[in-house]
Amino acid sequence: MISKNNGFQVNCMEKYLITGFSGFVSKHFLDFLEQNEVASAVLGIDLNKPEFDLSKYKKVNGSFQHVDLLNKEDVDRVIQQFQPDYILHLASYSSVAFSWQNPVASFTNNTNIFLNLIERVRALGIKCRILSVGSSEEYGNVSPSDLPLREDHLLNPVSPYAVARVAQELLSKVFVAGYGSDIVLTRSFNHIGPGQKDIFVIASFAKKLIDIKQKKVASNELATGDLAIVRDFVDVRDVVRAYYLLLKKGKQGEIYNICSGKGTSLAEVLEKMAKIIGVEIDHRLDKRFVRPDDIRVVVGSNDKIRKDVGWKNEIELDKSLRDILDYYTISST
Repeated sequence: MISKNNGFQVNCMEKYLITGFSGFVSKHFLDFLEQNEVASAVLGIDLNKPEFDLSKYKKVNGSFQHVDLLNKEDVDRVIQQFQPDYILHLASYSSVAFSWQNPVASFTNNTNIFLNLIERVRALGIKCRILSVGSSEEYGNVSPSDLPLREDHLLNPVSPYAVARVAQELLSKVFVAGYGSDIVLTRSFNHIGPGQKDIFVIASFAKKLIDIKQKKVASNELATGDLAIVRDFVDVRDVVRAYYLLLKKGKQGEIYNICSGKGTSLAEVLEKMAKIIGVEIDHRLDKRFVRPDDIRVVVGSNDKIRKDVGWKNEIELDKSLRDILDYYTISST
């Protein structure tokens, strides 16, 4: 039986397996399913229990299991029992800074959990579509003449995290070509939004600015990394809509940028956020926040995903920043 809700055509009670379930993105994906009345069964797996409440969802029948993706028996059991229609692979050490501090753990974990997952799906003969979530970090440092970056641009990863993402992408290509695995790939650009942890730069700005606003700190001075860096920011609520559309309509084996197509410097973002909440700030460069080989400018083209699945980003940067600040204001009370 097929129903149509808010323009999305869906099979009743679709089954989604989501790895990395306790992270920032998965809750927004569940919210998307709920808001668009996608009748679905969702099994989330992670090493850590999610902090959000699964019982609040009416259209989404959500459950959670503690699963180590490096454990073949655990992965086999979950896949065999749940028989997913779709797998959204979000599990990873997602911080570039963490990868510089822990290169071995970052690379081996991110590569091996993905390989174990797709190999168990193949070995068990499960017919499902897998979304392999990659990163704009794979592009590395590029010339301004190369912008906006398109999916056929040469990759030049410059961090342990980015190298692992390229390896994940190449494994996907091998499994698609060699085994016929149904994998669609993304290069997701910097996504931001309410609920993101303050180990990431925009969320960390928000938390520090709220502390200044509420006079929880003695000084209006902010220690920052290099604010001249330019990134292509996209709201997480647009990102999860892209993930859903790619699971539904993306082409097997194809790679899709998920980006806004606009570049904004960290200095501009910080200035916008300070203006939104009405605080004056001073900032100083702290070398602890400067990565060994940081990418200077990243701006992507979303032409391909627009053409193939009809996605475009809809939430403007200013709204994203307001919502992040609201989230940290509420969290601080």
